Amino acid sequence: MPDATRSLCLANGLHLLLRHSPRLNRAAAALRVRAGSHDAAARWPGLAHFLEHLLFLGTARFPLEDGLMRFVQGAGGHVNASTRERTTDFFFEVPCAAFAGGLERLCQMLAEPLLDSARQQREREVIHAEFIAWSRDAQARGEFALLQAVSPRHPLSGFHAGNRFSLALHDPAFQHALRQFHQRFYCGGQMTLSLCGPQPLDQLEALGRRYAAQLPTGPATAQAPPPALLDGAPLRSTELLFAHEHLPAGAERALQWLAEHITDPRPGSWLHRVQQRQWASACRVRTLYAFAGQALWHVELLGGDASRAAELRTLLYQWFDALRQAPADQLNEHFSRVQKRRADTVGALQLARADSSGLPLNGLDEQAQHALAALLDSLPSAGHAHWPLPAAEALLLDTLPASDGVSLPAAVDVAQSLPCLGHAASFTLRWRLPIAAPAALLQALQPLQARASQASVHLQLDHPGCFLQLQCRGPQAAVIRTVALALEHLRGFSSVTALGEQASAPVTMPIRALLAHLPEALSNQAPAPRTSISDDALWAGAQWHAQANGFDAGGLQALATALRAVPGQPAAGDFARPALSRRWQHVATPGGEHALLLFCPLLPGQQAAGRLLAHLLQGPVYQRLRVELQLGYAVFSAFRQVEGIGGLLFGVQSPHTPAVRILQHLHGILAAAVELTPQAQQALIEQFEQANMDPADIAHWAWQHRLAGTPGSLLALREALGDVCQADLERLQTALLAADAPWLCLANTAEPAPPWPPSNELLPERQ
Repeated sequence: MPDATRSLCLANGLHLLLRHSPRLNRAAAALRVRAGSHDAAARWPGLAHFLEHLLFLGTARFPLEDGLMRFVQGAGGHVNASTRERTTDFFFEVPCAAFAGGLERLCQMLAEPLLDSARQQREREVIHAEFIAWSRDAQARGEFALLQAVSPRHPLSGFHAGNRFSLALHDPAFQHALRQFHQRFYCGGQMTLSLCGPQPLDQLEALGRRYAAQLPTGPATAQAPPPALLDGAPLRSTELLFAHEHLPAGAERALQWLAEHITDPRPGSWLHRVQQRQWASACRVRTLYAFAGQALWHVELLGGDASRAAELRTLLYQWFDALRQAPADQLNEHFSRVQKRRADTVGALQLARADSSGLPLNGLDEQAQHALAALLDSLPSAGHAHWPLPAAEALLLDTLPASDGVSLPAAVDVAQSLPCLGHAASFTLRWRLPIAAPAALLQALQPLQARASQASVHLQLDHPGCFLQLQCRGPQAAVIRTVALALEHLRGFSSVTALGEQASAPVTMPIRALLAHLPEALSNQAPAPRTSISDDALWAGAQWHAQANGFDAGGLQALATALRAVPGQPAAGDFARPALSRRWQHVATPGGEHALLLFCPLLPGQQAAGRLLAHLLQGPVYQRLRVELQLGYAVFSAFRQVEGIGGLLFGVQSPHTPAVRILQHLHGILAAAVELTPQAQQALIEQFEQANMDPADIAHWAWQHRLAGTPGSLLALREALGDVCQADLERLQTALLAADAPWLCLANTAEPAPPWPPSNELLPERQ
């Protein structure tokens, strides 16, 4: 059944967009304020971003401990916000039962924020920590450098994130500007609220009308037009950077269309030719700015050959010529199919955000097609007359591939936790390797990953310890075709030919680098050293097992045919878990900030209590480390299952606090009393109702139980959560704090002198 939509304007001026999508099991809201960093006075860089942060710190009706962030986290949802140049977005996704509570808190915090000096003082330090991380991040610095290519009179070339020095809290003029900005722009006429979920449109409308009425009435305020982007001078950049002035309405959607075709990895495309010539391994297109007919966008090449820059530029200009001369219907059809697949597979949050931004997931309308013609006309040319277009993408087909009647191998576990509806299937294949795999193997599927991503299929290849793991999620027909292609690539992999195709690893935040290393650290098993370049030896002794989830009978038959090409030998799963002990592991990360992950593994019988303890600690961890101690802006805690091992996971990235001191603070939080309330217990139980869970989360949960070798059902998990009592939590806390508790600490600093933490007494925090 297709989605149903509705659009209306409320009495306070707010534009309300509604989307009923019956396939969803969660609901989302996305509110866009048409004001951003360039709308604040140039005297106060970072004011708009600072206000966005302040709005999350509670209101008189909903204090911080019951505000939007805590409420959504407690319901097992997602919440965030983003300040751009001319817009500010607030968005969350929750189970449907919690949607009204989240929407009430969102609208209330925007309408009646508490802007007292104590809150401002604390949050300015968080903004400053973000600024320090930004200044040390190579990718962020690279993007800022790109923005320097425009006119120095344009605000794009300036600094707008904010820091301790630009946010003059004690200056009355700053306080006046802060409140005036909120009063001027945070009103109905300046906002678009998008609601999306499985609820009927009338129910969504009633919720929108009820809670959005809290927002102040006000007309739309015209945002000041920007100065010229280039000021008559050529673009000052040697990058594949493009700037436009005076584009017609619909230009952002036209840029989406162009980005799809530039990043198209199918044979015959520009990117495919670049990859064939080994000039680059991948690319991405980023719209850096789009407002009032101006646009600035960048084509970033990954694993590129710098000596080929001129040839890459010429080839790209030839591709522009090919797009201009190609039949528009054929190109638009591919874009429409890609967009439809996304609309049919993404979650409520992505749909709500697409609607609120004015970039819905569908083909180009007449206005956008007119803008596309203007955009293409403004692009440079290389005089290329003919370029055959790529063939139709088979991964976008909804029909199942042919089956030859072969049965599924016994090594494939068919899970029943996902409904067999066709649009959300998951397949995971895991090999135990006899020798170390070459590093280039992880890049072997990179072109296919890009192709699968364009078809809304998640494809991932990981190498934790002595294992190689292939994961694929999406519509079942697309998953089967993608798995078949992935197996073909892996069987044909050659270390010799792959050496020149490796892409440099993307620079990432220190805490994300630690998270990426966690599976390998937990597996704690290494394959034998690679003594030969022979790739045949890699598969000769490999053993594999797999899990299929969400496939119907026809899908399983087609999958069985594809799995005939799996290299290695099928085998029963090896569920022997590695011995765990207290370990500190140093991981080199980019950037100069301190980062620490603490993973506390739990036995199966402890995991229900562990989930509840993690649920109850989310608020205190955030309050203590981020709000009170202001360690940094990257602070999180949760229960996680990694490599079949369930446990509590804590993460902190800080510009000034060393890892050992972070660990001491975490030790103190684990030692503090925690009260189990019936409300919190019931909220967590409801998170594991299948109707409230994202299909990807269900598939992950089922696979982790497969790795652990323990039978599991969501019903049994809910019952176990309901049986936990206060004494169980206290016993678990005692076990976690015992000297022999098998903590795993990943940090980007060397191991401190034992024992760690040195004591339960926390060192005084730096002011």
